[in-house]
Amino acid sequence: MKRRDVLIGLGVGAAFWPPDGRAQQTRKIYRIGLLVSVDNPVMRSADRALRDELRAQGFIEGENLVVDQRPTDQTPAALASAVAEMVRSKVDVIIASTEPALQAAVTTGIPIVVSANNYDPIARGYVRSLSHPGGQVTGVVLRQTELAEKQVELLTQAFPERKKLAIQWDAISAEQFDAAERRARAIGLDVISMRFDSPPYDFAVAFQKMKEGGAQFLLNLSSPFFGRYAQDIVDLSIRHRLPAMFIFRNYTELGGLLSYGADPVAIFRQIAICVAKVLRGAKPADLPLEQPNTFELTINLKTAKAIGVELSTAILLRADVVIE
Repeated sequence: MKRRDVLIGLGVGAAFWPPDGRAQQTRKIYRIGLLVSVDNPVMRSADRALRDELRAQGFIEGENLVVDQRPTDQTPAALASAVAEMVRSKVDVIIASTEPALQAAVTTGIPIVVSANNYDPIARGYVRSLSHPGGQVTGVVLRQTELAEKQVELLTQAFPERKKLAIQWDAISAEQFDAAERRARAIGLDVISMRFDSPPYDFAVAFQKMKEGGAQFLLNLSSPFFGRYAQDIVDLSIRHRLPAMFIFRNYTELGGLLSYGADPVAIFRQIAICVAKVLRGAKPADLPLEQPNTFELTINLKTAKAIGVELSTAILLRADVVIE
């Protein structure tokens, strides 16, 4: 066979070869708009888990995935501006980790995956039901109001002789406060309400007021405006020798005394799997909202020793994680 015929044959054959590198170069690049505050130490590990799980699902930054991340602890106008930029960049899905972030994104028509921590998406009208969302929103729902009531109960089990409970909250955690206050009063506790209105919050002044008011223990509710200052809040609780309950284990790892709640790392892995389904073509309307499966009580015995308190045997026996 002549050399010319061989080359022609090779050229024809190449047209039927598997696409390999050529197809990889032209395959779709997926875009995600991520509304989460990663400078918040509580959420930093969750953000890493989200990206790790997306990679495991085949969506890899720098190859076939672009993530446009913006913080949530900013004004509604700034959030709206951030979402508008995401829309212009043609993101395929938006991840909203707070209700203000969801409110900024819900009018865009873009699929949204939520981490609904501080609100009930059904009661607020974002979805029809957990099993049939029916619109552009799906994700993971954590019923914080129920958790707030449970946290009050656990505090009273830890310190049955104490009766004066301070609660830190803001507009985002208002429903949690209502539930916690209702439960506290039902079991005979006096409540010191410590509401924050205008970020950034002055936690040093708040702790001083709580101590002056005779607070004997503290419930710190969940808000993105609290998470950024997690270490400051923990340090102040230790300085004022005020036993404190938090929602995420991250707080106890930073030195907080108690925490009870779901693992944000596990929640954001669930979110990543949901996002992957949407990127592959699933509609949020058809994807049931999920709930966390595991809740853990964490106790930091080093902190108990540092602030000079003894925890009841009942609460120690219930602990899932003890930091010594």
